[in-house]
Amino acid sequence: MRSVETLTRAAIADALHRNLGLSRAESLEMVESILDLMCEALGRGENVKISGFGTFLLRDKGERVGRNPKTGIEVPITPRRVLTFRSSQILKQRVTSE
Repeated sequence: MRSVETLTRAAIADALHRNLGLSRAESLEMVESILDLMCEALGRGENVKISGFGTFLLRDKGERVGRNPKTGIEVPITPRRVLTFRSSQILKQRVTSE
């Protein structure tokens, strides 16, 4: 099994710095700006689609009855909004072929 590494904001900014020649500060600012735009759009209830990568979708889930697995007691689960990610076919192919 492969070790699992995590891509961080700093690593993305560093890649921009190396590949585009931006300063480290400009690179980090660009990454933060993009993430802020995405967060603001999701906060307004908009979905975020990045062509060739995937779509961040907001879904409203209604109230339902759940069950405590330890006790078996039914508990109401309140309505809420959840964020899901649906990857593009291109991303799926790249992830599964490597």
